[in-house]
Amino acid sequence: MPREPRERPFRPHRVVVLALDGLLPFELGIPHRIFGRPRDARGRPLYEVVTCSVRPPGPVETDADFAIHVAHGPQALATADTVIVPASYELGPVYEQGVLTDELAAALAHVRPGTRLASICTGVYVLAAAGVLDGRPATTHWADAERLQRLFPRVRVDPHVLFIDDGDVLTSAGVAAGIDLCLHMVRRDHGAAVANDVARRTVVPPHRDGGQAQYIQRPVPDPQQASTTTARAWALGRLHEPIQLRDMAAQESMSVRTFTRRFREEVGVSPGQWLTQQRVERARHLLESTDLTVDQVARDAGFGTAQSLRQHLQAALGVTPTAYRRTFRAGADAATPAATRTG
Repeated sequence: MPREPRERPFRPHRVVVLALDGLLPFELGIPHRIFGRPRDARGRPLYEVVTCSVRPPGPVETDADFAIHVAHGPQALATADTVIVPASYELGPVYEQGVLTDELAAALAHVRPGTRLASICTGVYVLAAAGVLDGRPATTHWADAERLQRLFPRVRVDPHVLFIDDGDVLTSAGVAAGIDLCLHMVRRDHGAAVANDVARRTVVPPHRDGGQAQYIQRPVPDPQQASTTTARAWALGRLHEPIQLRDMAAQESMSVRTFTRRFREEVGVSPGQWLTQQRVERARHLLESTDLTVDQVARDAGFGTAQSLRQHLQAALGVTPTAYRRTFRAGADAATPAATRTG
């Protein structure tokens, strides 16, 4: 009688955060906050987050008036499925000349091939100095982008986006963009429902597209002016229906021209672009969480036809609806969480 296959032992995805002198406490805390929340259906943590230093366990200076005690040395990097390098203001030769210190190079030598790498803000300088960004796209805080490009000409620096996912290497802009990046990795590993739950518990927006501009130079809306909030709420409740620009403008009793200008001032994109983004998000949720056919998902998300859905999903994510669903269904059905697979 054939034996039933044994379930593989559960192992959370191990995230190791590299704490460097001069680190920013806020950005160091982002991975712990985001990856420390997700649980599977049995309540088991999907990630294990560990902080390490380039030196033996001990104090690491921050850019604030306190130091932190790090309990792990660089050997922890050898156990990582994902390594995250947050920002630091004391990178020394890494920032000044684009070269790793002997200490940092020795620490990074512990990282296993195939480990997923990510940086927040100026942490990208460490990845660039290590050579892993040569010929690849990357981003950082907009104020550092020009310097990064000058110091590392082989890196394809994009200063305009919140984060870049290049498969096994991900980079983000500064400060809050690190939250977007970590939520994106949770979404990529386990789907929108898990990421949205983390975002809700963290009281942050569940998703800001990586291609969104870092900084939109526009005046703060006059508090006396009417907002477009009502129109957006109205549209979100009717994504499955045809929605005309004039119908949205009518919700705010504005002309189409005034509404379009006000909408762009408040949201940063046109009403049409925003509507497409919301429909893509709706389609992603349905593909991940229901058994609806692609035609049904297309109708419920407001794209009308499966062909239209395919075109928009391909443009936004680079995958077809079927491939997108297969990715998350495979992760949900696996005995070991999807996040334990790197890359």
